[in-house]
Amino acid sequence: MSQESHVLVVFPHPDDEAFGVSGTIASFTTQGTPVTYMCLTLGEMGRNLGNPPFTTREGLPKIRKQELQEAAKAMGISDLRMMGLRDKTIEFEDEEKLIGMITDAVHELNPSLVISFYPGYSVHPDHDATGKAVVEALGRMPEESRPTLHAVAFSSNCIEDLGEPDIVNEVSAFQATKLAALRAHASQTQLMTADWEEKINQRDPEVLRRLNIETFWTYKWDNK
Repeated sequence: MSQESHVLVVFPHPDDEAFGVSGTIASFTTQGTPVTYMCLTLGEMGRNLGNPPFTTREGLPKIRKQELQEAAKAMGISDLRMMGLRDKTIEFEDEEKLIGMITDAVHELNPSLVISFYPGYSVHPDHDATGKAVVEALGRMPEESRPTLHAVAFSSNCIEDLGEPDIVNEVSAFQATKLAALRAHASQTQLMTADWEEKINQRDPEVLRRLNIETFWTYKWDNK
């Protein structure tokens, strides 16, 4: 895994980081690399309220905020920034506002690496809008001072269109940390993590792959 001076992670929802990049984040924090996580919303439109319900739609943001703080603690993130935008509306936000938010953070932190979604290849409109704003913000920077962008993609056509991911991080050493981050988001992941833990004991290859391998595409600016 590359040596970085500072890593900036930008995702729209609590738990986006846990599923795809928590092992990578833990690898950086463990070696002392500062990681800043900008989470754009509190996931207040998350579909899980429990059965029977454990909260109301109005109470969900408070729960998800606490869960996000616990997940960040599990991964060793000390700089968690909750940006206060509304869940499921990122695609409707003023694009210059989003770009400005990200640009300000990049100028402040001077990260060598940014991690976000690959626009057009991350399924959810909030994911794509976030990735698009990150690409635009970084694309406006001079090439010599632009941080590397590692983009997460998981749409059904991502490999067909983008090729195989060029960054493959083996993070089995951080499996316990990844599970802790996923468990922290219990309102959304409780049933899934219980299922995964059973399948880990059964050495299920697909679950082990999802836990132990994290993949990224290095964004090529001629794609912009």
